[in-house]
Amino acid sequence: MPHELDKILISCCDADFEKRMQKLRSKLALAARFADYGSSENQQVVDILRNVADHGDKAVAKYTAEFDQVKLKPDQFRVGEEDLEKARRQIDNDILASLRQAIDNVWAYQRDILITKDNLPRGIRYTPIKRVGICVPGASAPLPSTVIMTAVPAQVAGVKEIAVVSPPRHEGSIHPVILAVCCELGIGEVYRIGGAQAVAALATGTETIGKVDKIVGPGNKWVQSAKKNVSGDYVGIDSIAGPSEVLIIASEQANPAWIAADMLSQAEHAADSSAIVVTDSQQLAKETLGELKRQVAELPRADAAINSLKKFGAIVVVEDIAAAIEMADEFAPEHLEVQCGRESRKIADKISNAGAIFIGSYTPVAVGDYWAGPSHTLPTGMRAKFASALTCNDFLKSTSIIEYDAEMLAASADDIIRLAQVEGLDAHGKSVRIRQQG
Repeated sequence: MPHELDKILISCCDADFEKRMQKLRSKLALAARFADYGSSENQQVVDILRNVADHGDKAVAKYTAEFDQVKLKPDQFRVGEEDLEKARRQIDNDILASLRQAIDNVWAYQRDILITKDNLPRGIRYTPIKRVGICVPGASAPLPSTVIMTAVPAQVAGVKEIAVVSPPRHEGSIHPVILAVCCELGIGEVYRIGGAQAVAALATGTETIGKVDKIVGPGNKWVQSAKKNVSGDYVGIDSIAGPSEVLIIASEQANPAWIAADMLSQAEHAADSSAIVVTDSQQLAKETLGELKRQVAELPRADAAINSLKKFGAIVVVEDIAAAIEMADEFAPEHLEVQCGRESRKIADKISNAGAIFIGSYTPVAVGDYWAGPSHTLPTGMRAKFASALTCNDFLKSTSIIEYDAEMLAASADDIIRLAQVEGLDAHGKSVRIRQQG
């Protein structure tokens, strides 16, 4: 009997192969944003941003009641210090120990890649951004790992003020495990607001929420669209990060059960998360599809995972691994796994476009999500062609430093004046000449 997931198997031998692949690329490119700037959804985001800018806390409260079904007064937006400390006290000791080790891992990695004055050429200075806002999703599941993966890089960079926002989906507030991590990291400014209204509040400031200089963090279309709309005008942003996606390059040496498990680990995120396998083995493709059918039936949210796979999932059979590499670079996935036995690292070295690369069969995405050290906040929707993983260095800004003495200026004066004259900017040239006249 045919299974509803059978259609996600795509072979390069199929007559409609190119058409199906183009359709899949288009869906992935649009997954993290609304169709166009003129869409009704994007207009709604713009309206939210404008209303929060104009009406501050009142608008934030209105949208929180409308979208999250939680009525809050402005003095209830911020989570109290006692609630943060209570959450940390009540967290399971084993969970707290794991969280602390994850924090240490991320801190060590970020510290090692930090730009410092000791490794800079002459003529440039890096300083940390003063104030940063972090968006932590909380709709489908609490994500304390996102706090770690965004706040720790900021702290390593030297950011002094960090404000965390997360929707009040847990009994009218933020899940205790998120609060516990904030407390553990010494973050005392936490707001129980989310969505586009939270981005708006961070971008423009309200009566109770101070404006930030940069907004980072993953989220749904509403959050990412809001970030995109305020970027460059009000604040800086990291990248468009969400929904989650994985592309797996696999050879016949890969384990189909493990590949299926990795696909489902993305599909369970949300209905618009994507999971794609590209392989040169027809046999592996069939076995992976079989494992997928078997494992998805065991999930508590099987229907949601199946719908996600039907819409954004694929098992693609190509002629050879070279074609798989080419396809991976074109898709520029958030997460790229390479499960090709001993050839895994060699193949990974040929990939240019990916948010993060996971090499070998023993490196599932979950290792990066929680533990290894690099941030799991990554560009999605093919944006890894030009955007990068969030790091501590994204919380630094550079200033050019130029210092000439009299002799240096004298040696360059004629050239500078000549270039100023070419551009018709006489005052520029005179600002140099006057210093040569004594």
